Amino acid sequence: MRKIILAAAIAGTALSLAACSESTEENAEATVDSMAADAETNADSMGAELDAAGDSIEGAANDAGNTIEGAAANTGDAVEGAAAEVDAEAEELEAEGEAL
Repeated sequence: MRKIILAAAIAGTALSLAACSESTEENAEATVDSMAADAETNADSMGAELDAAGDSIEGAANDAGNTIEGAAANTGDAVEGAAAEVDAEAEELEAEGEAL
């Protein structure tokens, strides 16, 4: 009788462990699936943030380019104006030199 009770206890323990292992395996699969979904969501979010950062950088680069272009045009205009003044003064000096 003791052997039957012992065998039943061992069988009950084995069934409990099998059920526990099955539950643990299911929980592990659910955890892995959840982690994969979280990683995908984070990757999508990160991609959107990188796109926004790229757009911001592109806008800043365009603004800087426009500023440089404007400054170059202003500098060119200033140089042309200064050259015209030098030419005018040179002509005045030449005229004064001829008058003497």
